[in-house]
This record gives sequence, C-alpha cells and structure tokens, in this order.
Amino acid sequence: MNKKSLIPDDIIEIARYAKVMSHPVRVYILMKLSKMESCCYSGNLVEELPIGRSTLSQHLKELKYAGLIKGEIEPPFIKYCINKENWVKVKMLFNGFLNKELQMLDDNSNCEHE
Repeated sequence: MNKKSLIPDDIIEIARYAKVMSHPVRVYILMKLSKMESCCYSGNLVEELPIGRSTLSQHLKELKYAGLIKGEIEPPFIKYCINKENWVKVKMLFNGFLNKELQMLDDNSNCEHE
C-alpha cells in the first residue's frame, strides 16, 4: 500500500497551499489583493516591494498556479485579483485545520512535557 494514500486529501491540499504561502512576498501579495475591490496591475506591486520585476513575476506565477489569484491580460499589462472561490476554500481548509489542532491541544492538556 502506498504510504501517501494514507494521508487524507484535505491534508495534502492544506500542505500544498501552505507551501505556496510560505514566502513573505507571496503573503504580502495575497493580503494586498484580498483587501482590494478591483484588480491590481503587477507594475503597482513592483513599486511597493523591494524585489525585481522578474522575481515578482515568479511569485505571481506560483500564486496563480496554486489557484489563489487570477490574472487578466490587458495589453501591455496584466492585472491580478484574488481568486475568490478558491480563497474561500483555502480559508475554510485552514480554519478547519486550526480548529482541529486547538481541540487536540485542549484534549491533550494533561500531557507531560519533557
């Protein structure tokens, strides 16, 4: 039996999103886009961040590949927005995960620490 099949799909999905969000620039981008009413041009982000345009492009590509953001091409620019459907899904996954962990901590409050 494949060991990976023992890990539930929701846990694999949480880990995948956590990996994508493990870089401070990506977290900043997500926070910025999640607060905006409309999409944001990548050029606006590069002005705010202490990184080069190509590095920003790579971070945006990773976030887009994970489905957390989406891009709209308006030549010669690309506008980025939060993918609201997936954003809600990610929030539910992490809330469920964190709430389960808190419950486990409460249940194990009698554990001895080494």
